[in-house]
Amino acid sequence: MSSASIDLVKTNAGISELTDSEFIRLAEYIKRNYGISLSREKKELLNARLANALIQSGFKSYTEFIDKLLGDKSGELTAMLVNKITTNHTYFMREKEHFYFFRDEVLPYLEKTVTDRDLRIWCAACSSGEEAYTLAIILNEYFGRDILHWDTKVLATDISEQVLREAVTGIYSADRLSVLPPEWRSKYFTRINQDSYRVVDQIKSNVIYRKFNLIERNYPFKKKFHVIFCRNVMIYFDNETKAWLVNRLYDILEQGGYLFIGHSEFIAKEQSRFRYVMPAVYRKI
Repeated sequence: MSSASIDLVKTNAGISELTDSEFIRLAEYIKRNYGISLSREKKELLNARLANALIQSGFKSYTEFIDKLLGDKSGELTAMLVNKITTNHTYFMREKEHFYFFRDEVLPYLEKTVTDRDLRIWCAACSSGEEAYTLAIILNEYFGRDILHWDTKVLATDISEQVLREAVTGIYSADRLSVLPPEWRSKYFTRINQDSYRVVDQIKSNVIYRKFNLIERNYPFKKKFHVIFCRNVMIYFDNETKAWLVNRLYDILEQGGYLFIGHSEFIAKEQSRFRYVMPAVYRKI
């Protein structure tokens, strides 16, 4: 028996296998509350991700878990579910062309047009913080000493409390920083042990982390954003949810503002009012 098979046996020990009807109930709950669409092919994956957590929490079946989940007032079960079902794969300078465009095209435009010097940049689905900290570093590099005269704080949100806690600590291994320019590593990170580095306070203080669900019907933002990074999120949504989100993001962008999505994502021209700029970059015109 392979090690993978042994792990799977251990994972499912002590809890009954996820049945088709239980999967449907869970999938409907996840779709309704988080917009994530799970096809039948995801049943085994969902079972593998949840089984150990359910065993540790004392559940004997998925039905027992789902029943308590539906009546959960504490938020503990929903938080556990979100942490298990979300994929939080990210890294510094992911899809680096976006960051170059942000630096070379978007920031010069905003510097000329934002007269009150209040830049509003939202990093949606920020995961473990690499994207948000990269944006904060680029802002610091671009404005230099003049950054003191600008409000450049980046809002970074995610639905997973677990990855938000990781992001707030701002601690990353040396290999995760290897893609960054050497001068950035020395200027914006402090070594804390043999293989770990922490983001310096100057950059950490320029990112505000909050828990937020993108499919909330009421967005709590008082002002519109100039830039939204919402990358590699919509691949988990069905077409209806994706179209709703795209138009919601359009409404909360300032005129002339930019939306960045993942390179594996696409916004159909007939589905939104955005103007295509370059691969995975759109603008409100």
